[in-house]
Amino acid sequence: MAVSATRPLDTAALRADFAFLEELVSGKPLAYLDSASSTQKPRQVLDRMRSFYEHEYANVHRGVYRLAERATEGYEAARRTVAGFVNARAPREVVFTRSATEALNLVAYAWGLENLGPGDTVLITELEHHANFVPWQFIASKTGASFRHIPIDDLGELRLETLDELAQEGPIKVVATGLVSNSLGTINPIERLAAWAHEQGAIMVVDAAQAAPHRTIDVQALGCDFLALSSHKLCGPSGVGALWGRAELLEAMQPFNLGGEMIRSVGLEKTTFNELPYKFEAGTPAIAEAVGFGAAIDYISEIGLPAIEQHEHDLTVYAMGRLSELDWVRLFGPPAERRAGIVSFDVEGIHPHDVAQILDWEGIAVRAGHHCTQPLMARLGVSATTRASFYLYSIPEEVDRLVDGLHKVKKNLG
Repeated sequence: MAVSATRPLDTAALRADFAFLEELVSGKPLAYLDSASSTQKPRQVLDRMRSFYEHEYANVHRGVYRLAERATEGYEAARRTVAGFVNARAPREVVFTRSATEALNLVAYAWGLENLGPGDTVLITELEHHANFVPWQFIASKTGASFRHIPIDDLGELRLETLDELAQEGPIKVVATGLVSNSLGTINPIERLAAWAHEQGAIMVVDAAQAAPHRTIDVQALGCDFLALSSHKLCGPSGVGALWGRAELLEAMQPFNLGGEMIRSVGLEKTTFNELPYKFEAGTPAIAEAVGFGAAIDYISEIGLPAIEQHEHDLTVYAMGRLSELDWVRLFGPPAERRAGIVSFDVEGIHPHDVAQILDWEGIAVRAGHHCTQPLMARLGVSATTRASFYLYSIPEEVDRLVDGLHKVKKNLG
């Protein structure tokens, strides 16, 4: 999607925050073009986590001594930061999870098992990451619900004209889709899908793992009911993510994991559960990781999501232009103005794994494979693609190195 003009990023200053850029691969500077998989971590996030471990660490919500209270405050401050980041109505609507994948599983199990049955329909899309595909497919099979998908066109965009036809196949109870495709960068019209889902009496579940690092997220404006995001894709640590859900839905759901912390009282005859959000946070959480998650949000928020989005858009336009000069490279996905900073392509006659291996010899890191989107790969008629993806530390010179590297791929293997 084209974004309005904003002050350009000071990429030189930002790149100084990332120690990984000091690495050499085969004697060449590392060009990291795999941020759709996971982003690198700035010193500010690492310093915050180190400080927490050294000076504030204790288990949370349990101790009355000062160190435990400081740890709890750090953990809950991170929750408030996530809540503000997605414009939640209250921090209690934010549940910390191990990842966006666990967040989506939480909804599929805790909501799906109680609310789906024979005759109901779960609707996903051909673009989905397996994390927002397999849980719903599995729960549909367990409950007897139908499992259907919104097809895409040849550009990788949703065929919304099929919605009414899909609605005739049975009552739709769940619409689950990503905001941004991790394989093609396609930006889905969540507001329109959410309004349609609610007309059908369905809930709208959004996988925002690929969107949250790159564009402003507002759950109220999107109109969704649940939204999942992950720390490691937005400059934060791995091992922690978050689920936002409407409080009234979360309160009606059964717990996903059982154990300590998520209880109010336990007796031999009966256990009662804790209030939100703790009902869904069994056991000792990833405390320092949550603190790092909050620090990462502070970092990218200070830079500004509109500036990050504009920077990636400019890089995507440039990359698609350069790659389109190679008549032996096939690009997948919509035009740059309708996609995020992801470019997937196929080099004629050469397997993506071989492409990625030779590029690595040139110090260029790209992703090769099905990107956890095998149904999408089947729709595209390929088993895998090569994917270059950008973030706030990416620069045009790295795109030039990618193109030069592809010429070497063609020379050696074409």
